[in-house]
Amino acid sequence: MRRPGRTHGGCRLTQAAPNKLRVLFVDDEAPIREVMKIELQRMGHDTTICEDGKTALAAAERHTFDAAIVDLRMPGLSGWDVIEQLKVISPETDVVISTGHGSMEDAIQALRRGAYDFLTKPTKLAMIAGVLGRIAEKRNLKHRAIALESRLKAVEGRTLVGRSGPMLQVQQLIEKVAPTDSNVLILGETGTGKELVARRIHELSKRASQPFVAVNCGALPENLVESELFGHRRGAFTGAETGRKGLIEVATGGTLFLDELGELDRMMQVKLLRVLESGEMRRVGENDSFRVDIRVVCATNRNLLEMVEKGDFREDLFFRINTFEISLPPLRDRKGDLAELAHALVARHLKRSAVPEGLITPEVLSALEQHDWPGNVRELANALEHSLILSDGKVLRREDLPATITSKSRRKTIPMFPNGASAGRPASDKPRSLRELEMEAIFESLERNGGDKPRSALELGISLKTLYNKLNQQAAQAEAG
Repeated sequence: MRRPGRTHGGCRLTQAAPNKLRVLFVDDEAPIREVMKIELQRMGHDTTICEDGKTALAAAERHTFDAAIVDLRMPGLSGWDVIEQLKVISPETDVVISTGHGSMEDAIQALRRGAYDFLTKPTKLAMIAGVLGRIAEKRNLKHRAIALESRLKAVEGRTLVGRSGPMLQVQQLIEKVAPTDSNVLILGETGTGKELVARRIHELSKRASQPFVAVNCGALPENLVESELFGHRRGAFTGAETGRKGLIEVATGGTLFLDELGELDRMMQVKLLRVLESGEMRRVGENDSFRVDIRVVCATNRNLLEMVEKGDFREDLFFRINTFEISLPPLRDRKGDLAELAHALVARHLKRSAVPEGLITPEVLSALEQHDWPGNVRELANALEHSLILSDGKVLRREDLPATITSKSRRKTIPMFPNGASAGRPASDKPRSLRELEMEAIFESLERNGGDKPRSALELGISLKTLYNKLNQQAAQAEAG
């Protein structure tokens, strides 16, 4: 049974259908509107029906549409006026002109003004379905292109490496969960390769041909998190001169990877939970929701259960995302993979399929095996890149490795306070301020963790954003002083 349509400002809205278009249909003839309300819904589209250009533009100001079918000759605003203003309000909306008085000149004029297509009345439903099908395919191809570009930049030459027991277990878990549509939570220290695991899950899933969209929740600007994830309509806030699609919508049909999930604030946790529970979302500034079809894979290096106990993370969201859990071992627990990893990382840096024989000497591998790798694979990659620079791409020697790797005690790089005091020692006998004591604790934690900021934030019990803010404030104060 069809649910009755809703009314918004003179425009009747039918219920949303998953994975289809949001269509604006404008015609001054009531019988045509009634027929198209039924037929467009039957085709599976989320449809707004309007009787004239004025109410149609008002609807476009409130909601975002993928396509608009507009009658050319109407009282008041004509189809030409509507198409012109729609291109300003919503540039991404594909406009199809429909008229019973069409001519070749009108068709050419419509295309010149930016219309996607031109239909003459009476129009066969199959032709309308065909045009909307092409618009849907165009939209999906655009989403895939955005996701593919991001994917190529992120993983060129990267793959999961390792045949140690812990890594074989991880690969078995990936193969088990990938064919399903279950949500996955990937746990592990920073630098262990959580995004690579998420991408591998996507590549082995039935969604492999659809977008993989990776979002670093900790790197999103605090005032733009909602807009980045959910998108916004034109005029939703200051500076929103055009509407835009959010990353969740771009991932429709594919996989959404939320890295550093623990950095999302409580308000965004509520909004994400709604998407996971209902499969519906709405852009910032819009009233009506629409359906999305996504698989969610999350990752964090924080203890979410502890965050739940402290009230920093919603328990219902935790259980929603933690359908299937994969824990990645730190590099210190899989040193049997070091040689293979080193060769793979050097080959990637040199942009070669394999490392020249003898480039990585036994003494270098021995030094790598003696290090604890608090920064995991990311630290290993940086150390090898450092060595390749010093060796000019020739045979790597032990002395080419960073001092933090070869020396038993880490080389100290002690930041300075504005008054000349070091992180561990004040410049004078004056009592230190609370800020100085706080920064001392931060620098000591960074030193212990080899500069690994996420690990230090976890150790200090503060968010990664807070740590970055304090370091930036310290750097600005030092520069000013």
